[in-house]
Amino acid sequence: MQNRLATTLFSLGRNYLLVAAACLMLFSCSHKNQGDDKKPDDNRFTPVVLTQTGDFDEPMNFEVLKDGRVYINERKGALKVFDPITKTVKLVANIPVNTKYTSAAGVVTEAEEGFIGFTVDPKFEENHWAYIFYAHPTEKKDVLSRVELKDDKLVQGSEKELLEIPTQREVCCHTGGGMTWDKDNDLYLTVGNNTGNVADKSQTDERPNRSSWDDQRGSGNTNDLRGKILRIHPEKDGTYTIPEGNLFAKGTDKTRPEIYVMGDRNPWRPSIDSKTGYLYWGEVGPDAYEDSKTTRAGKDELNQARKAGNFGWPYFIGENVGYPYYDYTNNTVHPPKDPNKPINNSVNNTGLKELPPAQPAFISYPYGVSDKFPLVGTGARCAVGGPIYHQDNFTNAKRPYPAYYEGKWLAADLSRGWIMSISMNENGDYKSMERFLPSYQPIEPIDIKFGPDGDLYVLEYGSNWFRKSDNAKLVRIEYNKGNRTPIVEASSDVSGGVVPLKVNLSSAGTVDYDGDKLNYEWKVSPAAGGTVQTFKTANPTVTFDKAGVYTAKLTVTDPMGAKNSKSLSIIAGNEPPKVSLTVAGNKTFFFPDKPINYSVAVTDKEDGTVDPKQVAVSIDYASEGFDMAELKQKQSSVDASTKFAVAQAFIAASDCSNCHHVDTKSVGPMFTEIADKYKNKFAWALDSLPRKVRRGGVGVWGNVNMPAHPAISLSDARTIVNYILSIKDKNIHTLPLAGNYTVKIPEEDNGRGTVIVRAAYTDKGAAPVPALTTENTVTLRSPQLGPGTADVMKNAEKKMQAMFAVSLNVEPKTSGYIGYKNIDLTDIKQVAVNATANPSQGFAGGVIEIRLDSPTGQLLGQTEIKPVNPFAAMMSAANATQNSGGGKGAAAGKPAAPATPAKAGAAARPRGFNMANLGKLMAGMATKIDITEVSGKHDIYFVFKNDKAKPSQPLMSVSNVKFNDVKEMAPPPGPGK
Repeated sequence: MQNRLATTLFSLGRNYLLVAAACLMLFSCSHKNQGDDKKPDDNRFTPVVLTQTGDFDEPMNFEVLKDGRVYINERKGALKVFDPITKTVKLVANIPVNTKYTSAAGVVTEAEEGFIGFTVDPKFEENHWAYIFYAHPTEKKDVLSRVELKDDKLVQGSEKELLEIPTQREVCCHTGGGMTWDKDNDLYLTVGNNTGNVADKSQTDERPNRSSWDDQRGSGNTNDLRGKILRIHPEKDGTYTIPEGNLFAKGTDKTRPEIYVMGDRNPWRPSIDSKTGYLYWGEVGPDAYEDSKTTRAGKDELNQARKAGNFGWPYFIGENVGYPYYDYTNNTVHPPKDPNKPINNSVNNTGLKELPPAQPAFISYPYGVSDKFPLVGTGARCAVGGPIYHQDNFTNAKRPYPAYYEGKWLAADLSRGWIMSISMNENGDYKSMERFLPSYQPIEPIDIKFGPDGDLYVLEYGSNWFRKSDNAKLVRIEYNKGNRTPIVEASSDVSGGVVPLKVNLSSAGTVDYDGDKLNYEWKVSPAAGGTVQTFKTANPTVTFDKAGVYTAKLTVTDPMGAKNSKSLSIIAGNEPPKVSLTVAGNKTFFFPDKPINYSVAVTDKEDGTVDPKQVAVSIDYASEGFDMAELKQKQSSVDASTKFAVAQAFIAASDCSNCHHVDTKSVGPMFTEIADKYKNKFAWALDSLPRKVRRGGVGVWGNVNMPAHPAISLSDARTIVNYILSIKDKNIHTLPLAGNYTVKIPEEDNGRGTVIVRAAYTDKGAAPVPALTTENTVTLRSPQLGPGTADVMKNAEKKMQAMFAVSLNVEPKTSGYIGYKNIDLTDIKQVAVNATANPSQGFAGGVIEIRLDSPTGQLLGQTEIKPVNPFAAMMSAANATQNSGGGKGAAAGKPAAPATPAKAGAAARPRGFNMANLGKLMAGMATKIDITEVSGKHDIYFVFKNDKAKPSQPLMSVSNVKFNDVKEMAPPPGPGK
């Protein structure tokens, strides 16, 4: 290819080459900062926590001033300010607000209402005006007011009320409260629908005394400001005017001219693109998990409005998916509305009957996997929104974000804890998305925006709903274009032992991303005070002659003076316990329905005889996708919860802690409360609650919806629930030190998970030094391996297969191979390979060789995959079924075979073709390859050959590799076999 290109260029002549070179030089000169256009390394961004633990109590919004001060409002009424000089947060004022709902029956509950919105005037440094949006303390209304702030104090008597919105206060939810400004100093305000939640039907309850559950009276009402995004122009005298271009012209009958966007459920944080003027916001959607006769699966939305419009709620969701219209009076279901001409005939509607056409969502996603936007993940969802970045908005920024993010939307989700960088094409249509700084995992990001200094700020609400969270905080994400601070890792070969104790300290893993030569300094100091030892080498050896606790601190400095440190603890005078854990047989795989024989032995020099009841032994099955990095002993000693480490890892990787804590109150019940509630119904709860975790629910513990978690497998949900139900069990010991465990693949699980065997022990310590803990873990993986996850791959391509089942397949060319490292082949007698070679798709077929330790190593076994069309095989199988069953293909002169009667109470099963059979045929029936038996751990290679195939021609599509400990029978050969 390169030779052909060079020949072509030469044929164009010397002059053309000179012109081309000149153009390239000119282009280079006109883009001095081309490197700024490339995606920056994540390590160039540093999340800096600005506030201290306990500074905030339910923070909601923030605004960054030009001098670096940050105002933050809290739901319960406080307005606070962060001072960048003193690095402290202080109270500015308390705004009297309502924070409660009172039902028709007189039941009082905590509300989403309160001090829900705050912004400052674009000319705040001159006029000191701020705008507050709050629930009036005594009257049923939300109020937008202007106040004056001077010297970080609220000027008494300065409030001027601009706007009031009547509300109901009998049922939750949705308040909105986001505000932003455009280039004309027009103010945008998001207002929630103020409507009770209904998940299983449309939000159209027109029965008497049920208007609080009818969103046609708010979101779908052109004459009501709830469920809207408003646009007004504040005037100097404390009033406002209506800008041109709102949804309804001033004076239009049965409309409110303040409305810019209608058809919202709970619009959150709005932003304006300073270049296009487009409005962006996050929209929190309804709660149904899946479509049904009476509802549609709920979706959150990240929306874009290029002009005023109707975004559909309560009649439409997502890409204008229509809700079945539910008539609560007659309990009947009717077809969805027409998105081009939605009609609002509700008895609670005070506005126009014919509404503007519904606009589809820009981005929408459900609880489950989004086929269109898979990167957003699964589980609880709460779309926030965020800013659109333009570099020239921050001309004096100390550390401006790179041009790579020019014009991109940085949008957050509160529940999923991500920030997405969303790209649009030139006309504003969606182009792509990617995670922004995935290593930063904010705890419920509730507001996000760029400050005047060009840094991105994130306000984290914290993990407790409706009460103070110690982990609520304000974070500034700084971009470093220049020298980067070194990343430090510090470790030792032992954590403790008897004196004299020799310890080898290590700086392995320390890295400088700029490639600078680093200076190392270790300081080893006794906790009780005394002489500090200093070492100037990267990996020194230290001898401890006196018992005690010591801290070894490594500080690394680069040539520019940037430094970083990390410490570790060494305990001299106490030998750590030794915990051995052995598993008989294969050390890589588990085999379903086969016992795993294990044994644990614990010794401790100081303790002498170890009480088996103090040894925590656990065996768990974790579904496919479990991250072993989550499974780390994070506690100082073994206790009753140690045996539930896998369940705790599941919880840590999910959003459970957003709503639930072990023994402190949050929006959901405490784990201890759940354990108490079901202590006499343990078996029922262990069967029922995992399904509820996956489906979601509401009503058992109050009116707050528990989101669905369909991505958590039923097996993993059961592991979590078992831990919660056993939270008060104080027994460390549950399994014997030796025994066997038979692996049963849980219902609805694909069998590709991991079995985790763990043992841990904490010794008694050796005064005056504390106790030490040792744990040992053995992991056994499924014998089914995905070809796309092979450790080694050459002359083969990965390809995602999404028909019938999603799998990452491998398509090798001749002499291509894949390999798996460090596989225990003990007791492995056969390998089953799922592979197809459909000639209609260009596959040539070929031979699969299984080789030991290298692509040319010992041949353990082989087979041939011949070209075959799976649809032809399907038809052959269908015909064979018909013939054997005596259908119209029965042999002449022979009666049809009688059908096998169904078991009592069982549904009759259709015979012959079905989609599952087609899926299996498309994936390829497993070809069983008997192999020469080998013991121990080895690398194993699958080599693909066909000397007659073209070099660029794929031989086959391989979708699965399975290691068998018994020789299974091969299926009868199909066509072409």
